[in-house]
Amino acid sequence: MRVLHFAIILGMVVSFVGCGNQTSSKEEKSKNEVLVLGTIHGGHLTDSVYNITYLDKLIREIQPDYILAEIPPDRMEAAMAGFKRDDSISEPRVRRFPEYVDVIFPLTKELDFEIIPTAGWTKPMADRRSQQLRAISQDSTRRTDWLAYTEANKRSQEAYKATGKVNDPYFIHTHAYDSIQDIALQTYNRLFNVELGLGGWENINIAHYWNIEKALEQHRYQGKRFLIVYGAGHKGWFLRQLKKRDDISLLDMEPFLNTISKK
Repeated sequence: MRVLHFAIILGMVVSFVGCGNQTSSKEEKSKNEVLVLGTIHGGHLTDSVYNITYLDKLIREIQPDYILAEIPPDRMEAAMAGFKRDDSISEPRVRRFPEYVDVIFPLTKELDFEIIPTAGWTKPMADRRSQQLRAISQDSTRRTDWLAYTEANKRSQEAYKATGKVNDPYFIHTHAYDSIQDIALQTYNRLFNVELGLGGWENINIAHYWNIEKALEQHRYQGKRFLIVYGAGHKGWFLRQLKKRDDISLLDMEPFLNTISKK
């Protein structure tokens, strides 16, 4: 009887562990996958490699379910309405970005994904930021700050050029690229973030990321693939935040770059 009793208990334990593994596996499969695509905006129209054709192939390869776009929510309706009306985008803010005009919006006709606008940008904020930076640059009492800012930009640009990989999509999607960008961006942030208010570097990234988090929360554990598409300078900031989440699988871009490079 003791043997039989022990066998029953052991069977129950094994069964419980098995169920636990199945549950864990199920939860793992239901995690959303997230990739961050760093763009070069107007550079896609002129670069010999990282151009709109390359972007088109890359997004087709990624096959996203959702694209979290650098588009303000209040501009999305007008942009989509214009595209549906005559296959063009006249909305001024969105029209500035060829990655949307020439790639992402046209791909909605062929691929099954939803564009979610997540940019925290507003025109009044951008206008105010430009005015404030202009005032700082012309203020003799701020000469030291402005010089530190311009020197950091120069060091960042020189370090980038020294790699010999300017606009290389492989290099753009590395931590080394983010570190080079941070030479300028962290100085800019330290000197002016508080002063620029909503237009400061940290502050605008917080605004962007709040919308990104909102989208991820709305679709938590749905087993979907999210592609975050923003100017490459934002990539490092977003990745640092995304790594704090335990409900997503953060994917590297390199395997997708490798696949389209072989085609």
